[in-house]
Amino acid sequence: MKQTSKQILTMLAFVLPLFALFPAGFQAAHAQSVVTAIVTDPLTGIALGGLDPVSYFTETSPQQGKPDYEFIWKGAPWHFATAANRDIFKRHPEIYAPQFGGHGTTGIARGFLSDSDPRAYTVFKQRLYLFYSSANREAFLMAPDAAARAAAENWPALEKTLSTN
Repeated sequence: MKQTSKQILTMLAFVLPLFALFPAGFQAAHAQSVVTAIVTDPLTGIALGGLDPVSYFTETSPQQGKPDYEFIWKGAPWHFATAANRDIFKRHPEIYAPQFGGHGTTGIARGFLSDSDPRAYTVFKQRLYLFYSSANREAFLMAPDAAARAAAENWPALEKTLSTN
């Protein structure tokens, strides 16, 4: 244990000074570029984890999309359960895509970005909102008008920190 602690301290002594070589602005910009405007699955790169965005509005629960019915929008691939759903989305993606690029709505309402789970969602006033957890969804549903308004007010500033790729 003592040897491991010594090794860690030695590594830190070599690595930490390297951060001084880069200006603070460079470090912040580099860190921000990891989070993208459209939330995608980290393994597949597909929006909504491959779930069909139109199905949130037309089915009792979101349906798994198929790679055969793919459409690229805002730099992210979106999958659909049917060709008809893909075509509907193509005509009006802003209606069917999750608000705030799929980032967690409750976090945005509170002033910060968070991931979301495509299965923790609600459709409110004909718009799809995603959340980090079911607890965040329940917090949103306690005062949805106020939460949606706060998120909409905070989104422009938060969106400026996101990468488009």
